[in-house]
Amino acid sequence: MIRIQQLKLPVTHTQEELVEKIAKELKIKPQQITSWEIVRRSLDARHKGDLKYVYLVDVETPMEQKILKRSRHNNIMSTKRQPYAFQPTGSERLKSRPVVIGSGPAGLFCGWLLAKHGYQPLILERGDEAVKRKEKVDAFWSGDALDLSSNVQFGEGGAGTFSDGKLNTTVKDPLGRNRKVLELFVEAGAPSSILYEQKPHLGTDVLIGIVQTMRSQIIDMGGEVRFNSTVTDLCIKNGCLDALEINGSEWITAEAAVLAIGHSARDTFTMLHRQGVYMEAKSFAVGVRIEHPQEMINRSQYGYPYPETLGASSYKLTHQTKAGRGVYSFCMCPGGYVVNASSEEERLAVNGMSYQNRGSANANSALIVTVNPADFAAYHMEGTPAVFDGISFQRHLEHLAFSAAGGKIPVQLFKDFCAGKASRELGDIAPCCKGGYELSNVRELLPDFIGASLEEAIRSFEHKIAGFSRPDSLLSAVESRTSSPIRICRNESFQSSLPGLYPCGEGAGYAGGITSAAIDGLKVAEAICGRFAPPVL
Repeated sequence: MIRIQQLKLPVTHTQEELVEKIAKELKIKPQQITSWEIVRRSLDARHKGDLKYVYLVDVETPMEQKILKRSRHNNIMSTKRQPYAFQPTGSERLKSRPVVIGSGPAGLFCGWLLAKHGYQPLILERGDEAVKRKEKVDAFWSGDALDLSSNVQFGEGGAGTFSDGKLNTTVKDPLGRNRKVLELFVEAGAPSSILYEQKPHLGTDVLIGIVQTMRSQIIDMGGEVRFNSTVTDLCIKNGCLDALEINGSEWITAEAAVLAIGHSARDTFTMLHRQGVYMEAKSFAVGVRIEHPQEMINRSQYGYPYPETLGASSYKLTHQTKAGRGVYSFCMCPGGYVVNASSEEERLAVNGMSYQNRGSANANSALIVTVNPADFAAYHMEGTPAVFDGISFQRHLEHLAFSAAGGKIPVQLFKDFCAGKASRELGDIAPCCKGGYELSNVRELLPDFIGASLEEAIRSFEHKIAGFSRPDSLLSAVESRTSSPIRICRNESFQSSLPGLYPCGEGAGYAGGITSAAIDGLKVAEAICGRFAPPVL
C-alpha cells in the first residue's frame, strides 16, 4: 500500500478531483487505482483567500512497486496498516464476572472489550439510561429540580454525552487503540468522517444514540447493564476486593472491579478514602465560559467570504501570564451552548455543549487557569483529608456561583469583568444557554489571581482572533469540572493500592476527554484479560 502525505486541494473540490490529484501525484491513470482511503484530513487556513484541505491518503494499485522505485518525493512511501489486535492471555479463572463502575466512555469501552472476549461484565451506572437522562436534564434546564443521580455529570454516557462530543486526542498509541475507538463509534452510528477528520466531533444529539447502541452490543455479547446503581461501599477480605455494596442495601461479589466513575463522583472518592484506597491531589484548572458570535470566529479563522460547507470554526488558544500562570481554551464548542452542569444542591458549574449541526449563533469555550495543590490548600475544610482540598475549592466556587444568581448561570460582559462591576444589560451578543441565566458579577466569584489571569489572557487573545476581547463578550461561571482533582493511583498491572480495584478514565486521573478515556478503558480491559480467564457462570 502507498501512502501520500501533504496532498492539497481547494476546500471546494469534488471527489473526482481528489482521485485525479491522487493519480497525478503517483503519475498513473485514475483507472489504475484499485482503492483509496482518506487517513487524515485537515484544514490549511493560513492563507485566508486560499483555503485548502490537506490529505493523508492510502492507495492500493498494481503499480505500487514501479511507483515506489521511481518516486523521488518524500511525501510518497510504502505503508502497512497495523490494526488493533488483542487476544486475552489470562489463565487465572475469575470466580465472578468483572464489574465496571460507570458507563462513561472509559466504562463503556472497557465493558465492550470484556464482553467481546466472553467475560460477561456487569456495568453499574448511578444515573439513568440515556433517553430518560436527557428528559431529566431538559426538565432541569427548564426549571425543574436537579436530580442528584441523573444530570449532566451522571448517567449513561458520562459527562461527555452533554458536550460537543470532540474525539481528537493527543494520546500517542502505536497499537491502534485510537483508531479502534473511532471504528467502534462508527459501528454504533457515528458518521464515517470521524475516521479521518483532524478534529472529529459527534454532538450531544448523536452521542445519545451511540451510547445506547454500545449498550445493546455489550448485552448481546453477554454483558449486563444496571442503571440507578451506585456503589456505596466495598468489602475487603485478606487485603483484596471481595464485594461491592449497591445503593446501601445489596452486595455483589467482585474480585475485579473497574473504577470508571468520572470526575464528579465526590461521594465515591470519600468512600474509597475511608476504605484506605490510596489517592493523591492533582492539578486541574478552573475559570469561565466565554461566548462570541460564531460568525466572528468564522471570519477570523477562515477569512471572508468563506464556503458555508466548512461549518462552524473552532479555535485553540494558550497564554502564559506575566505571573507565570497558564491560561488556555478548553472544550471549545462551535455553534454551541453554555449549559448548567450542576450535580450537587446549591452548587453551580457550567460546561459547553454542541449539537451535531453546531447551529447556534454563538461559539463558546472554557477559558481556564491551571491550579495546583498549593493554590487550593487555602480552601482546606477542617475534618476533611487534605487530598480533597481540590474538591473543597471546587465546591467553594460552585456555591458562590449558585448564590450569585439564585441557581441560574451568572453572566457578565467582559468590559464589566474588567471593571469588577455587575453587568446590567447585554450588548450585541445574546447568551446561548441551556438553563436560565442572570446578569451578575462573575469577577467577584473568582480568586484574584484567576480573574487577573483571565483578563490578561483575553486581551492577549485579541491578537490571534480579532474581536476576542470585545466589550460585550460574555463570561459565564463557574467552569470548575475540567478534570478530576484526584488521582487514584495504580500500578503497572493497572490496580489501585487495593488489589482487584482498577482505576480507569478521567475520574481516576488518567484521561482528559472522550477519546483518551475510551482508550484507557481498553487498556484496563486488556490488563484484566491479561491476568484472568473468563468466569464460568
